[in-house]
Amino acid sequence: MERIAVYPGSFDPVTNGHLDIIERTSKVFDKVIVAVLENPDKTPMFTKEERVCMIKKVTDYIPNIEVESFSGLLIDYMYKKDAKVIVKGLRAVSDFEYEFQMALLNNKLDPGVETLFMMTNNKYSYLSSSSVKQIALFGGCIKELVPDAIICDILEKVKKNGGAL
Repeated sequence: MERIAVYPGSFDPVTNGHLDIIERTSKVFDKVIVAVLENPDKTPMFTKEERVCMIKKVTDYIPNIEVESFSGLLIDYMYKKDAKVIVKGLRAVSDFEYEFQMALLNNKLDPGVETLFMMTNNKYSYLSSSSVKQIALFGGCIKELVPDAIICDILEKVKKNGGAL
């Protein structure tokens, strides 16, 4: 039986911290689906399609990675993909509180689905998509925060939006 994990997130944009989790997860599972979601609590800078494209661009060297978007309940998506493990990256204790609550809710919806918490590499513990967007908005250097292959995409989007997030 193929071991399939889903790594869900907004990825607006994908950061080096996300990429670290993707790379490490790909070594543990037969297939990892990076699932770009619409979070109704957030207003993304990039469309779902743009986020999927950026993630594909920066993970094309990892053979067992698939990138898709979805909407609705994660548990429903897991069922469609025949996946049994949700992977969540944690940066700090504050991430754990929210993600622990979500893991319990997902387990309530489907006790057959497990959540695997993966600690981020300490060199990315301060990094978030929001901070990358803010730095780019104010003209700061985002090199080493996001994969080099998407720096131009981010800077172009900031320029196109007239500096608005």
